Amino acid sequence: MECIVVENTLKFPEAHNIINKEQHGFLAGKSTITNLSDCLNDWTLFIVNKQSLAVAYIDFAKAFES
Repeated sequence: MECIVVENTLKFPEAHNIINKEQHGFLAGKSTITNLSDCLNDWTLFIVNKQSLAVAYIDFAKAFES
């Protein structure tokens, strides 16, 4: 049932190109690995171009019951 809901929920945004390219969760072919790869690439570009960079890590684990 969950697969049917996800599939139908994503049809409209995918068809109209609404989903941001930085979105990695809940999309086919994207995962935490692709997210980390994109982040590493962005951070490397900042360092190479001698730009400032701040990275914040937030742990949401305690915000939700698990």
